[in-house]
Amino acid sequence: MDGLADGALLGADALTAVRDNGAMATVRGYQGDGRRGVRVTPVLVRQHAQDTAALDRLRQQAEEGVLTLRVADTYPAEQAAEAHRRFEAGGVRGRLVLLFD
Repeated sequence: MDGLADGALLGADALTAVRDNGAMATVRGYQGDGRRGVRVTPVLVRQHAQDTAALDRLRQQAEEGVLTLRVADTYPAEQAAEAHRRFEAGGVRGRLVLLFD
């Protein structure tokens, strides 16, 4: 693919999915290996957590379907322990989301 956002902390394993001279955004500072011309941009959440304009753009893009969110399931906050057990069991494709009223 042309580009990839690695939010699963795959790092080098995710690079194989990106075409030569493609791009990848990563979390937690992974910077790539410099091979195949893949441009890797580390994004650290703490640098953007207060950028409300950017966060609002992301919200709008999700609402418009520009960004596709993979949500496996939602849980009320009081069922957080159950969500954690499910996550620990493995095999979850997508995010488990806690809902706060």
